[in-house]
Amino acid sequence: MMTRDVLLEMEQEEDDDEDGDIELENLDQMIVSNFGTLESQHDFRSPEFEEFNGKPDSLFFNDGQRRIDFVLVYEDESRKETNKKRSNEKQKRKRQAYESNLIHDGLQLEATRSILDDKLVFVKVHAPWEVLCTYAEIMHIKLPLKPNDLKTRSSAFSNFNWFTKVLQVDESIIKPEQEFFTAPFEKNRMSDFYIRDRETFFNPATRSRIVYFILSRIKYQVRDNVKKFGINKLVSSGIYKAAFPLHDCNFSHPSKDFSCPNERYLLYREWGHPRSIYKKQPLDLIRKYYGEKIGIYFAWLGYYTQMLLLAAVVGVACFIYGYVNQNNCTWSKEVCHPDIGGKIIMCPQCDSHCQFWKLNITCESSKKLCIFDSFGTLVFAVFMGVWVTLFLEFWKRRQAELEYEWDTVELQQEEQPRPEYEARCTHVVINEITQDELHSYPIVGGSMKKENICSGSDCVRTGCEAFYVTGKEEERVPFTTWGKCIRVALCASAVLFWILLIIASVIGIIVYRLSVFIVFSAKLPENLNVTDPIQKYLTPQTATSITASLISFIIIMILNIIYEKVAIMITNFELPRTQTDYENSLTMKMFLFQFVNYYSSCFYIAFFKGKFVGYPGDPVYWLGKYRNEECDPGGCLFELTTQLTIIMGGKAIWNNIQEVLLPWVKNLIGRCRTVSGSEKVTPRWEQDYHLQLMGSLGLFYEYLEMIIQFGFVTLFVASFPLAPLLALVNNILEIRVDAWKMTTQYRRMVPEKAQDIGAWQPIMQGIAILAVVTNVSKT
Repeated sequence: MMTRDVLLEMEQEEDDDEDGDIELENLDQMIVSNFGTLESQHDFRSPEFEEFNGKPDSLFFNDGQRRIDFVLVYEDESRKETNKKRSNEKQKRKRQAYESNLIHDGLQLEATRSILDDKLVFVKVHAPWEVLCTYAEIMHIKLPLKPNDLKTRSSAFSNFNWFTKVLQVDESIIKPEQEFFTAPFEKNRMSDFYIRDRETFFNPATRSRIVYFILSRIKYQVRDNVKKFGINKLVSSGIYKAAFPLHDCNFSHPSKDFSCPNERYLLYREWGHPRSIYKKQPLDLIRKYYGEKIGIYFAWLGYYTQMLLLAAVVGVACFIYGYVNQNNCTWSKEVCHPDIGGKIIMCPQCDSHCQFWKLNITCESSKKLCIFDSFGTLVFAVFMGVWVTLFLEFWKRRQAELEYEWDTVELQQEEQPRPEYEARCTHVVINEITQDELHSYPIVGGSMKKENICSGSDCVRTGCEAFYVTGKEEERVPFTTWGKCIRVALCASAVLFWILLIIASVIGIIVYRLSVFIVFSAKLPENLNVTDPIQKYLTPQTATSITASLISFIIIMILNIIYEKVAIMITNFELPRTQTDYENSLTMKMFLFQFVNYYSSCFYIAFFKGKFVGYPGDPVYWLGKYRNEECDPGGCLFELTTQLTIIMGGKAIWNNIQEVLLPWVKNLIGRCRTVSGSEKVTPRWEQDYHLQLMGSLGLFYEYLEMIIQFGFVTLFVASFPLAPLLALVNNILEIRVDAWKMTTQYRRMVPEKAQDIGAWQPIMQGIAILAVVTNVSKT
């Protein structure tokens, strides 16, 4: 048979990557779809080619009936300008095998050539009703049973609605979503569900999620009894150039199709547009369009920003108090007084080439230090200890409300194993209670047979979870206990190595400080010259601190770029079971590294610098050569402020360049290349293809950026009371910039479920505890 011949030919070909493989032993026990798989079919199927119908806003096949749930993009191998014919033929056969298996699994495909580049082909994917119902049951997707008729209690602050009305989204523009009682979908109880229209029962986000679940598990090659599968593998190997769900319309104007809800346009108008910067976020619409995972991030970011308002007000008040009273500071007045500080002779700050100097030459830096080291700083440190605790507790309450409103309370029971995990479930586990062998066979390449979807003791669950067949509990895992220990040890060793590398870089910065400080100290004048502004403000400590902070920031950015790739490789090697487990594992690795990378220099200045310097006549030497580093006569607090300002400000500028400027420039260049003066009407799928890819870890980096900022705001706030104000301004802009880029610059992401903010919650709790310790120590 033709389909079988394609696979057999591919079995003899070399393959450059083993990602996404699965051994096909005991293939007869593999759970398969009731729509069939590639091995069981006698015909080879390809999508039909159709010409673009000239409707740029259409979200349907050319027949106008079948909705486009996903789009695959590839470059036609026959039109490629390359000499690698054999390689192109291999890619073509893999793609044809994959598309054939998609059709056999029940999906419907329609292909259309690009309007602007005839080498590109867009394959539109539609999931019919039967496929959606089958996989909704497999994925335990909750769907409406009946409208929610429970009355909601009015808020205690409802009397102040007139005050907040100007901040609310206009309900005539974005209408509130109707609430339903829901339950996991079951085909044999279909009559119990609230099905008024089959076309709208599964909303576009749910349809895309189901189709992506299928695309991630369909196979395309068998080689040496090993199966290759999944759209992610095909995209990464270049067989497909992209795979994405469609935006529902253009962001700048509503669709001409009256059936289109125009949710993207509404989100841009009421959320991403600069004129909406003062309005609350339409969280329900964000969740509906992008999924709960995106929704919970913006809910958390918005709540964090609101709480920063109070911290910023108190921080500014403490700063103003310090600024107003800087001339009344007893310590600075004594340093600046010609009869006190002007007559105190200080020892040379190095062993050679340095001379004695008078204390009053540090007059101006002493005054500036009094701004941050005052009674107001003590009050603010205590306040921030209370603030961070209240923020975390109030957020837990808000998060619980969202879990109930968005129906994600039982999400952990619904989440499916990652296809990469399913693919490597080859090791038998022994049940410690029954002593029975546990086996499980993944659904990669298909779904469960219709007769296997049941209830009671014969129930079968997907992936590598335990299920019952003929009364025997069976499960498999990707590695043995010993193999798991080896993986954990290797991953922990890799993380430890990189942390030691950061510590080594910090030591290098310290050596730089010691060396440069000697040079600056050798040029220190004996007396104060009030007419020289450089001498007046730029002391050896200040000059050393600024240059060292700049070098430290550059090293931090370089190490971040390298370690991001390493952390992803380590987490892939660990092979977590679910996407939540994967993200939590990556989160802990990345944050542990970033914590040491960003904060190690700050901790050194705050707690170690100037503490072990000895005394005149018997200084402490570093590495047997350099005298240990000393603080300014008034302490290291001002130097810590400088370090925080440079790292925090530089990080914000760098992140905005990466997040805003680069995508905008890339899209601008892409439009110039593709359009090149042409005024052809392009379909929705082609417009979306030329947008930027957000990536599966795009949201992870957004969280990481904010958590690092949260650490700066709480850990060292005693030395920089303006940190909450800078964070507040940054976050107000961050929310709208993220909204703008998601609605205008990026393709629509596959909607994902999320119950909470994941591992970031315990990380924030750890930072809060550490913040109390650091602020008490500094005050």
